[in-house]
Amino acid sequence: MKTAIGDITSTRSSYRVTFVVLCLAVVAFALLQSLVTPVLPTIERELHATQTTVTWVLTAYLLSASIFTPILGRLGDMTGKKRMFVVALIALTVGSLLAAVATSLPIMIVARVIQGVGGGVLPLAFGIIRDEFPPHKVASAVGVIAALSAVGAGLGIVLAGPIVSLLSYRWLFLIPLIITALAAIATQILVPESRVTTPGKINWLTATLLSGWLVALLLAVSQAPSWGWRSAKVLVLVAVAVGIAVVWVIAESRSANPLIDMRMMRIRSVWTANLVALLLGVGMYASFGFLPQFLQTPAGYGYGFGASVTESGLMLLPLTIGMFVLGMYTSRLAERFGSKNVLAVGALIAAIGFFVVALMHSYKWDIYLATAIIGVGLGLAFSAMPNIVVAAVPAEQTGVASGMNANIRTIGGSLGAAVMASIVTVGASHSGVPQESGYTNGYLMLGSVCVLAAFAALLVPKLPGSETVLGRETSPEPRHGELAMTAGGTVVGGKAE
Repeated sequence: MKTAIGDITSTRSSYRVTFVVLCLAVVAFALLQSLVTPVLPTIERELHATQTTVTWVLTAYLLSASIFTPILGRLGDMTGKKRMFVVALIALTVGSLLAAVATSLPIMIVARVIQGVGGGVLPLAFGIIRDEFPPHKVASAVGVIAALSAVGAGLGIVLAGPIVSLLSYRWLFLIPLIITALAAIATQILVPESRVTTPGKINWLTATLLSGWLVALLLAVSQAPSWGWRSAKVLVLVAVAVGIAVVWVIAESRSANPLIDMRMMRIRSVWTANLVALLLGVGMYASFGFLPQFLQTPAGYGYGFGASVTESGLMLLPLTIGMFVLGMYTSRLAERFGSKNVLAVGALIAAIGFFVVALMHSYKWDIYLATAIIGVGLGLAFSAMPNIVVAAVPAEQTGVASGMNANIRTIGGSLGAAVMASIVTVGASHSGVPQESGYTNGYLMLGSVCVLAAFAALLVPKLPGSETVLGRETSPEPRHGELAMTAGGTVVGGKAE
């Protein structure tokens, strides 16, 4: 490791400037995750695709992000987090440009694969914060970035309708393109390069194995609603995914340069936080994918409000506001009550919101109430979770640990969307419109999953020391000649020993 996390010297950019740049990049990345979801029917018509094939616009992105997120996190730990952060932003920019000018579905899918490379933005942002920020500012900054990632995803649902109505669906990619390009330039100019790196190399065998089981698993769950959960294709893919995953774990355990350190993954704080991420990912992505569809169903079917894309987005606005507001205050709550308790309570609150959707959806105010409750719960949970992961690992493993946590949340989202689709479409009419009972059962399932997430959060061990310093005691930054503990050893006057 080159050096330790010490105090911020006068020769480096202000951490506040770095924080603004990171926020800009994370918001753009999060928007690209969700802007497309409500307007898939529009893209289907414009690119002359079918309902089955257009889902690859989402699936291709999830597959690519699942593969490249841990790889970029590891490369950032090895070669410099700023460098790989810029690479991720360039990938988002190039992919957005190609998507904006795509004239066919295959080109659009290639564009979304390129965008998926940018999935490394979130873990790299966490790593930069840990490297560059004063210790007593780290937890709150990580919490805000985590909240912004969830808020951006919700904001994409809200903004998609107005953008398509006023401009065209191509601006769903052009607007994030502008933001990511500006963020890449600002990062290169204003963000300092990491002082914390670790030597090593990418084990491409384990990277290939990781890619193999993720592709097989996500392909199976994403296509299961159309192929059938008991179809031979799905069963074979699941079997292949399990087999390759076992080989991958063995290879990673024996590797001198593991992409993901299996010893790190066995740390109780890490595996429990990852379990919670998986379960909450099921809830968040499934709700984003199916609640607009529910709201847009004509009331003549016995439920729904016949809302437009824009109107359904506005009905989800309380969710976005709740995630952002609570995410801003999570670090203070964690300091007082503990991150694990905030995580558990957040999951329970989200569960209540999903139960409200399932059992009370006759009036619009029911939906506003439910989405506000879900937003509060997810805002608390997703802002508390990264602190637990980052606190549990050495500084040089921040990128890969937080990257895997974000990756597992994405996998959870894919699983949740596939299972939700199977539940919602049971007994659908000949026109393809689901029955009300399908949505009721689906949201009861999501609420139950969030209850399980709350119980899983209780398994997280209490962090030693202050909750706001990621496992170290809260104290002012050391003056020259004083001692302070860092991830890499003792700092004397700002130099690691």
